[in-house]
Amino acid sequence: MAKSLGRRCVAHVPEAGKPMEADEYHDLASRKKVFTTLDTIAGTVTITAPEDTPFDNLDIEFLGTSRTYVERITTAAAAAGRSEAFHQFLKLVQPGLQEHYPTDGILKAGQAYDFAFIFVVPQQLLPRICQHKTHNPAIRDAHLSLPPTFGDREQSKACDIADDMAPEMASVRYGIFARLWKDKMHDDEMCRFSLVSKARRLRIVPALEEAPPLAVGGEESEYTMRKVKTIRKGVLKGKLGTLVMEAAQPQALRLRSSTESECRTTTMATVMLRFDPTDENAPPPKLGSLSSKLKVNTFFASTARQQFPTKSGSLLDVTQGMHSDQLSLSSRCVANVEWTSHDPTKPLTIERRDSACSTTQLTVGETPAASDTYKGRTYYSARLLVPITLPSTKTFAPTFHSCLISRVYQIKLELSTSSLGTSLDLKIPVQVSSSPENSTSEALLLRRASGGESGGEETEVEGGDVADFFQSRMIRPPAEGFVGRSRIGSQAPVGGEDMGEAPPGYSAFAPSSGGGGVPMGR
Repeated sequence: MAKSLGRRCVAHVPEAGKPMEADEYHDLASRKKVFTTLDTIAGTVTITAPEDTPFDNLDIEFLGTSRTYVERITTAAAAAGRSEAFHQFLKLVQPGLQEHYPTDGILKAGQAYDFAFIFVVPQQLLPRICQHKTHNPAIRDAHLSLPPTFGDREQSKACDIADDMAPEMASVRYGIFARLWKDKMHDDEMCRFSLVSKARRLRIVPALEEAPPLAVGGEESEYTMRKVKTIRKGVLKGKLGTLVMEAAQPQALRLRSSTESECRTTTMATVMLRFDPTDENAPPPKLGSLSSKLKVNTFFASTARQQFPTKSGSLLDVTQGMHSDQLSLSSRCVANVEWTSHDPTKPLTIERRDSACSTTQLTVGETPAASDTYKGRTYYSARLLVPITLPSTKTFAPTFHSCLISRVYQIKLELSTSSLGTSLDLKIPVQVSSSPENSTSEALLLRRASGGESGGEETEVEGGDVADFFQSRMIRPPAEGFVGRSRIGSQAPVGGEDMGEAPPGYSAFAPSSGGGGVPMGR
């Protein structure tokens, strides 16, 4: 029933008792395409009826939804169970379709009727989508950013897309949904009945830039930016000195387009070491290896969150949950690292960082502050550069925070020494961003290579229930805009008559009047 940018898939209005049929295709490359911010999604809905079929309305919508559920395990049986949430955060309705309806309102048997549509991926969501209370404006700004396609297992499997490490409890889905309606009297009231419906899922990766560095620190912080360890000479021997390991938040991992697949997504973490010896003649310790791991954290909730999620918060709140994956990145020998001796009587030369890099407390290239045991003697420093490269065996969603779902990343760096197996480890935040240059280039190149097709997985929807299409567990929301058992603020559905004033790029355009069967965007 949907044809996007040149690909035709005809849906037939079924006869009584017969299932809806559709043309099949197996163009994997077409179905793996990615759209990003301000990309145009255009195509044609084609309807063919086996017999004369009267109808009243046709809806073509661009929808975005998120779904979560949290298992509540408590000692009280009445409080245990599952809390579920469904949030339709995006709804764009194609206007002007009535101009292409047949004059008598009847689809003639065997005749194909084409209805063009064109949408633009918006830059942000409407303010009414997030009206619940928040602790600071940054949270609301994050909630009004488009989340990426996330946790859509059916689409990933059908399109041979690598695992994005999203748990079953959280998903974000986008799609074009078309539905044919007929108005009928029911219990003395005029009601709308769905004659046929069909949908095509889309993969959306919006442009999400690197956010300001996180303010980390405090006893309850989930990140460890500095670690101090006493180094001993041997068993039952005295102290050799104190080793300090510290790092700054690295620059974001910027997702690259598929056309740059030969260039892996990489950033550089800088680890600074400082050794404060017990006496002047004590040499710095011999280092062993430095390993790096990437921790992937997904937070989800069954009620709208008022603050950025934390591990401790998810453990204390029965409406929130957390899922973690850990990936080994690299392990390298650092035994030959060069230590630099510093005379405390001379001023320290600090190597300034590039302004494009993120940082928290330590400046890249800066020697860490002295340990508590430092007595003003000669000390040593060293720098370790750690390349962080995302594995190609996984799909990585950009760092994002929505009302219900968040994805954040953390790098764990573990340094071992030859001193009785002594080791130090750091846990530093890192962001994954999707730049507008790379994402837009990817979508444009893909469209040009395919002659202007959109792709996406095509899915039948029996009965016209959009909630069923966008939820693998068939969770039916009580009404549009609801989340779980409570409404997010006073939000209203986005789109249609309730759309109101929209930000730039938040658009659905009327198709050209020069024939509904001409694909848009050619």
